[in-house]
Amino acid sequence: MRMNRRFFLHKGALAVAGTAAIPSFLVRSVLAETGAAPGQRLVVIFQRGAVDGLNVVVPYREKNYYSMRPTIAIPQKQVIDLDGFFGLHPSMAACKPLYDQGQLAIIHATGSPDMSRSHFDAQDYMESGTPGVKGTDDGWLNRALQAEDANAALRRRCAGTCEHSAFRALALGSDVPLTLAGRVPAIALNNLNSFAVGGRGPAPSTAASAFEAMYADSGDHIFHATGDETFEAVKMLRDANPAQYQPAPGVEYPNSEFGNSMKQIAQLLKANLGVEAAFTDVTGWDTHHAQGGVNGQLANRLGDFSASVAAFWRDLGDSAENVTLVTMSEFGRTARENGTGGTDHGHANAMFVLGGRARGGKVYGRWPGLDNDQLNQGRDLALTTDYRAVLGEVITHTLGTDNLEVVFPGVRLDPRSFLRLV
Repeated sequence: MRMNRRFFLHKGALAVAGTAAIPSFLVRSVLAETGAAPGQRLVVIFQRGAVDGLNVVVPYREKNYYSMRPTIAIPQKQVIDLDGFFGLHPSMAACKPLYDQGQLAIIHATGSPDMSRSHFDAQDYMESGTPGVKGTDDGWLNRALQAEDANAALRRRCAGTCEHSAFRALALGSDVPLTLAGRVPAIALNNLNSFAVGGRGPAPSTAASAFEAMYADSGDHIFHATGDETFEAVKMLRDANPAQYQPAPGVEYPNSEFGNSMKQIAQLLKANLGVEAAFTDVTGWDTHHAQGGVNGQLANRLGDFSASVAAFWRDLGDSAENVTLVTMSEFGRTARENGTGGTDHGHANAMFVLGGRARGGKVYGRWPGLDNDQLNQGRDLALTTDYRAVLGEVITHTLGTDNLEVVFPGVRLDPRSFLRLV
């Protein structure tokens, strides 16, 4: 049965099913064939579950850090020093070279000003970009792409001829996240090995049939696709052997869900399919019990996270110059460990910005301190940098967005107060 195009496009989102990675030969995409210069690309990683920023980026010169965390604090001699005050958890070692090379910037004591300690509400607020406002049904990144389209300078440069690939906005996973929901079409890519579109080969999947029908019947260019070549590139996925893809020499991704997601994003970016914004998430950060210190639950998660991000960056090679990656999480953890060797829902956290043009090698943001009278509500790291200021600066320099009020309504971001991360 043929699916209705408007039914399948829910909030501008197309979900595509399959099981493997995008093959490397898609460099034959229309963008490559026309010789178009690659633009800036943005990759967003959401650490769902509220990562413990205090044990990821350790304020090891704070005496109260150790007194509040007698069993889970990272011993000073095992912290990977950054600047004489902050250091990385030892499981983050794979990211230290990126910091030393000036490509990784860290922002501490940042996050959402909303005080919710509910994962569900806090994640929605972070993804919508409207903290404390329930019912926002589109995401900050989709609105940023809309603002890019409305950019007056861009319109003049394109002279009305700018078109976007069907792969412009994508998420690694089975569903398009709230971050990318909105008027700009977004694709959720998952299990691509079973994705088939028309022509020779196995019968197309339901998702593929819908994709084909939408493309063929879309008189209003719902995907803003760059032409038949883009659709042909999708067709080529059917016959591809995913094992063909080889990361750059010496690069090995962790064999994990997150590692595979980062590998697929690297492949998509290197394939020149017209990706401007990519999103993925990684779970497992809700460490209420037995969090561990140098070793344990959090350390294992950080090892996978760090190795995956570092492999992604090395895999990009020279193309990393035009890529910016930003991490975020709904809130941090309590400054004090709890009675079960874990941490509870907190407030401020740490964000990473990794980019070929980032001003890395520095920990940004005003540090509020960890003395008892400096804690938020007597229990959490206090917030000194709104996460929207970080994202606002990033999208200004990557997507060319010039109307931040559209992206983050009501916050009144002033570019003059940006941290100068990029």
